[in-house]
Amino acid sequence: MPLHLTRVAYGATSMAELVRRIADRAIAGEVRLTTRFLPKRHAEIAGSGALYWIVKHQLVGRSRILRFDATPEGRTDIVLEARFIPVRPLPRRAHQGWRYLEASDAPEDLGSDTPDAAALPENLLRDLADLALI
Repeated sequence: MPLHLTRVAYGATSMAELVRRIADRAIAGEVRLTTRFLPKRHAEIAGSGALYWIVKHQLVGRSRILRFDATPEGRTDIVLEARFIPVRPLPRRAHQGWRYLEASDAPEDLGSDTPDAAALPENLLRDLADLALI
């Protein structure tokens, strides 16, 4: 089973803003996020894992992790596919940096069993998730 990471979309106030940020930062179909340390379990993540984004204390979407690259400054770039995939909202506490997320704890993609859910407004999705209706 693949291993994933979670990360707070710092400063993003909505899922739409996060999608716009990802599109704006995309270069040749990739987005780079710089972090201080290479995850110890990076071999389990690269190519098969995803970065799950937290906005307003909920996991709202994911981007596939392609690889990890070292930077000249001694940091690590998390190289993501420049594609945002909305997921079933799941409550998650905010944290600094990234955290591991086991595949068994990862939320399902929106649209897999509820094709109309991806078209709902973000605040309605959040409310439905809080009520455990989706």
